[in-house]
Amino acid sequence: MPTPMAAEAVLNREFLEIRAKLLEIAASLDRIDRGGGSVEGDSRMDLILEGLSLLREDGVARAEAIQLLFSRQYDENWREQYKLAPRKA
Repeated sequence: MPTPMAAEAVLNREFLEIRAKLLEIAASLDRIDRGGGSVEGDSRMDLILEGLSLLREDGVARAEAIQLLFSRQYDENWREQYKLAPRKA
């Protein structure tokens, strides 16, 4: 099993990309704030804010937590729900 890269090495490698993504998110939120109307009570905005909050938590499962936040619960009958042909065996 390979040894994980040291935290400092990961930060050195990914700092600029993380910085760029944070700037992109900040710019998007600024555009929303400058836009007319309100997004208060919009469930999508609530999800975004909850996702940002998850980023501040300690641990190694932030990506999983955010993925689950934006995911639907699994439905065994999804093929019928979306009117897709049954899966062939």
